[in-house]
Amino acid sequence: SNYHTFAGNKFTMNGKVFGLSEVIEAAREARDTSYSPYSGFKVGAAARLESGSIITASNQESSSFPASICAEHNLLTHHNTHMPHDPIVMLAVISSDGENECCPCGVCRQVLADTETRQKREIKIAMCSATTATVVNGASALLPFTFKFNPTEE
Repeated sequence: SNYHTFAGNKFTMNGKVFGLSEVIEAAREARDTSYSPYSGFKVGAAARLESGSIITASNQESSSFPASICAEHNLLTHHNTHMPHDPIVMLAVISSDGENECCPCGVCRQVLADTETRQKREIKIAMCSATTATVVNGASALLPFTFKFNPTEE
C-alpha cells in the first residue's frame, strides 16, 4: 500500500536512515512564520534533502487572495530555484495542533508531482496532526491523474 500510518521515528531510503520526527518538528516550527491574517489557517512545511539538510517554509496570504501561497508550494518553489540538485527525500506538512492531519491542496499536489518528475524520484509526504501522521510514497498516491504537459512537435 502507498499509505502508512506513522508508527515510528525513522524511515530508510536508499540505505540511509532519516528521522521523521525531526522533519515534523521543523514543519511545526515553520508554522510560526505563517502570515495568515485573513484565514487564520497557519501551515508549516519542512523537507529533508538527500544531503541531510532540512529546509522549511510557511503559508503566506495576500489581500489579493489568488496571490497567496501555500507552505508546500512556497517550499517547493524555493527548493527548485535554489537547490534543485539536492533532491527532496521527504516532506512534512502540519497546520494546527488539533486532531486533523493537514493535507496538500490540489495545486500543491501537482507541484509535488512536478518536483518528483524534475528530480526523477518520489518524495515521501507526511500529513501531520499534533499526534499522528499519515505518510504516502509519492504525489501519485495523492493525485493519481496528474497534469502532464507534452507539447507535440509541429
